[in-house]
Amino acid sequence: MASVSHRGSTRRRTINEINMVPFIDVMLVLLIIFMVTAPLITTGVVDLPSVGKSQQRPEHVVEVVVGGDEKLRLRIDGKDGTPVALRDVAAKVRDLQAGNANTPVVISADRSVKYEAVVKVMDSLQRAGVLRVGLSVKNAAAGN
Repeated sequence: MASVSHRGSTRRRTINEINMVPFIDVMLVLLIIFMVTAPLITTGVVDLPSVGKSQQRPEHVVEVVVGGDEKLRLRIDGKDGTPVALRDVAAKVRDLQAGNANTPVVISADRSVKYEAVVKVMDSLQRAGVLRVGLSVKNAAAGN
């Protein structure tokens, strides 16, 4: 009986390493694709609102001041205002507008006031049909 000797034959061992050449080829192709398409992508332009000064201040301005204690006052043309309740603010503003719906209404609030209090005033004015409502960007406690 003939015996087979494995000594003379060469066996290949499996290599447990990752072949990096195909990986590098794929990455270079992706890099070229992104380099070609990047200049073709158009960026969107967002128009943000800006705060600016008006050229001329209106003659008659109704201002609703929300104090730090969330109590409301009405000022007319910058003069000291009268206290008013939230449920009555819309009716008083409509009376102060004297039938002119284009009379601007400005809401001024102290920095410490909750945003919810300002929104309640805005909602009340909107429900009453007040057209021109704006927000003051200065601190109401400083008198501005």
